[in-house]
Amino acid sequence: MNPSNKENVAFSRRFFLKASSAFTVLTLIPHSVKAFYTEIKETYFVKKVIVPLSITINKKKYDLNIDSRTTLLDLLRENLNLTGTKKGCDHGQCGACTVHINGKRTLSCLSLATMMTGKEVTTIEGLAEGDNLHPMQEAFLEHDGFQCGYCTPGQIMSAVACVNEGHTNSVEEIKEYMSGNICRCGAYNGITNAIKSVAK
Repeated sequence: MNPSNKENVAFSRRFFLKASSAFTVLTLIPHSVKAFYTEIKETYFVKKVIVPLSITINKKKYDLNIDSRTTLLDLLRENLNLTGTKKGCDHGQCGACTVHINGKRTLSCLSLATMMTGKEVTTIEGLAEGDNLHPMQEAFLEHDGFQCGYCTPGQIMSAVACVNEGHTNSVEEIKEYMSGNICRCGAYNGITNAIKSVAK
């Protein structure tokens, strides 16, 4: 056998061993992946459970049957078509979904709807009295407290709470207690001026 034939034989053996190993691994992967997914699903995923919910939103009572995993934000937007409350980060970091629960500001994306039984929720739609805007809504218009407007509902809900909580003694205090609401347009001066005008 000449040297070139020996090299061909060696290459063929290496190729055969590699191909056999790869084939063996590939035949095992689907079962392993399926078993792994099943274990994760059974361990970490909560099964769908429908539960009753009695809740008052903007002074209107609702009796609903909902998935126990539904957040208050999704209940408002997807079930009740109250889309004024915005879904921003959906992780409690931007403040766009701020609503009032029993008068206190709350991030609706981090609140399970089932925990709202018997509570009163106020959204941006519930601030105005008919055609009469809430003073904070009027102040945001007067002081240009918004640009694109996406964060505005959450900003206004937090601003109303900020005034009600008495955290308007200085510009620094207002900024501190409004820091949970992010405006990517940077309309913070207008927002602060609106809050100051209502606080007076």
